[in-house]
Amino acid sequence: MATIRLGDVAPNFTAQTTEGEINFHEYLEGSWGILFSHPADYTPVCTTELGTVAKYTDEFKKRNVKVMALSVDGIESHHGWIKDINETQNTSVNFPIIADEDRKVSELYDMIHPNADSKLTVRSVFIVGDDKKVKLIITYPASTGRNFEELLRVIDSLQLTAYHQVATPANWKPGEDVVVSPAIPTAKAKEIFTKGVTEVKPYLRMTPQPNL
Repeated sequence: MATIRLGDVAPNFTAQTTEGEINFHEYLEGSWGILFSHPADYTPVCTTELGTVAKYTDEFKKRNVKVMALSVDGIESHHGWIKDINETQNTSVNFPIIADEDRKVSELYDMIHPNADSKLTVRSVFIVGDDKKVKLIITYPASTGRNFEELLRVIDSLQLTAYHQVATPANWKPGEDVVVSPAIPTAKAKEIFTKGVTEVKPYLRMTPQPNL
């Protein structure tokens, strides 16, 4: 099993989901994507996570991001669990959940870590760009729920990098100044970033967020 690294094309697959059979690359066509796994259905932390993702639907749409979840349980179990999620989290799950009973996708994306559990997936997160390349990988233990505000922040940062030749500094939040790419000479940067460039050091140049 090959290790997936940043910059790799996200491995394609076709899987049964709560919204029918889906080909991952076709599902993402023209969009960014998040693929994230859950240890199992009817687990407490996962229930809160899937409910949270459903509540963030508009935020993902603003960023042209499609979401797909995965659990190693089957379709019937998924549909029953969705009813519980909608009831307890006061929301409506509106994205596909992969039924990965044969562990095909879990193994393709190295989501099963035997030292943690030999059968259940860890909380993997893969953010995929609109070029279908992997932009970010995070692995959480089963006991720690993900921070989806942080994932939105990361997507904002990744999209700025992809489209505007900037990076984001430590603890950056949308609306704050960003870092000019080191590959751009300062004179050229001042032409590109018309809101201004502050040269802290020759290698550290700041500019207001360009897409605001």
